[in-house]
Amino acid sequence: MNLARIRQDRTLAHVVPLVAFMLIGGGLTILTGSLESVFRDHVYLPWWRRYPEQWIYPLQTLLAGGLVIFWWRQYELKWEPGKLLLGAVLGAIGIGIWILPTQLYEWWGMTEEEPGGWKERLGILPRRDGFDPGVFESPAAWWAATVFRFLRAVVVVSLVEELLWRGFLMRFILNPDGDYWKVAFGTFSWRSYLVVTALVVLIHSPADWAAALVWGTLMYGCAVWTRSLLACVVMHGVANFLMGWYALAFEKYGLW
Repeated sequence: MNLARIRQDRTLAHVVPLVAFMLIGGGLTILTGSLESVFRDHVYLPWWRRYPEQWIYPLQTLLAGGLVIFWWRQYELKWEPGKLLLGAVLGAIGIGIWILPTQLYEWWGMTEEEPGGWKERLGILPRRDGFDPGVFESPAAWWAATVFRFLRAVVVVSLVEELLWRGFLMRFILNPDGDYWKVAFGTFSWRSYLVVTALVVLIHSPADWAAALVWGTLMYGCAVWTRSLLACVVMHGVANFLMGWYALAFEKYGLW
């Protein structure tokens, strides 16, 4: 298959960016997990060894973003202001529900790092440990890390996830043996709702499963109600922007 045919393949266009994104993310998880106990407290080491996420996240952003640009003509992203506004409102509602558990941790004056039981399962945790651009003393480095983090969350993640989950998988489930691209975007089916939402839940950590279930349901509703892939991308982007702002403002770095 030559480059021109690859570029015209709608299935590859919707699937490959997220797959590449997650492969790099998986590599990050393995790398940080194996090196954290060795390098985190070694203050004399360069930043790129102590905090590998600070360079792997930008790499992830550039690669997945480049793949989206490569296949850009294959995406149905129509500008429909009313639908986009609905997506933005649903994004704000959805992320409000997502961050509510950790905010309850503060409102209830809890002090346990790991409360355990039903509280932990619902995500009622401090969520302090995670991506923190404050590891850099230089303002320029802080801004570079923060801008790339928001670019990753608001633009790249929103695109690659919605392209696969809603743009491709919702259709594929309804007609896996035929031309699933003839299935209209946003066609409702309990089967596609259950499969897509379950997968969205499972790619998150257990502490986020309850919130991800609500989020996945709202996102599926956005796809069905608007019949607009771009509205789903906007919903995701608004939610991730608000989550990033909240994580920075309240030092809840474990959220992102």
